[in-house]
Amino acid sequence: MTYRFENLEAWQHAMTLCEMVYEETKRFPREEIYGLSSQLRRAATSIPLNIAEGSACKSRKGFEQFLYVALRSQYEVVTILKLAEHLGYLRDKNLSRLEEQVARTGRLVQGLINSLQRNSNVQQPKTNNQQP
Repeated sequence: MTYRFENLEAWQHAMTLCEMVYEETKRFPREEIYGLSSQLRRAATSIPLNIAEGSACKSRKGFEQFLYVALRSQYEVVTILKLAEHLGYLRDKNLSRLEEQVARTGRLVQGLINSLQRNSNVQQPKTNNQQP
């Protein structure tokens, strides 16, 4: 069975980001297992989780709110990646790959928000039965 959200490019890229984050955090120091590593994993997984959960909303506005939560999680991921870099947990090549993926994911989520907003601003044509 395939769910509608699985067809969303934003969700697909967010899932790829999660896989990358899990793979990379395996190399973090052992003492970070309940700290930065855990926080980065939770922030990254929050992105596809909110996209999926929001897709079940009955309104565009509801879905949009979940997408904004996904964007906030993206910003959290960016900040944690910067901290991991400053602490020497991430090397240039791996950091660049993660930053590219998180940026791509964020652009797709923002694009989805923009699309929902554009579609919600489209006026329905009036019929003879409607009041002006």
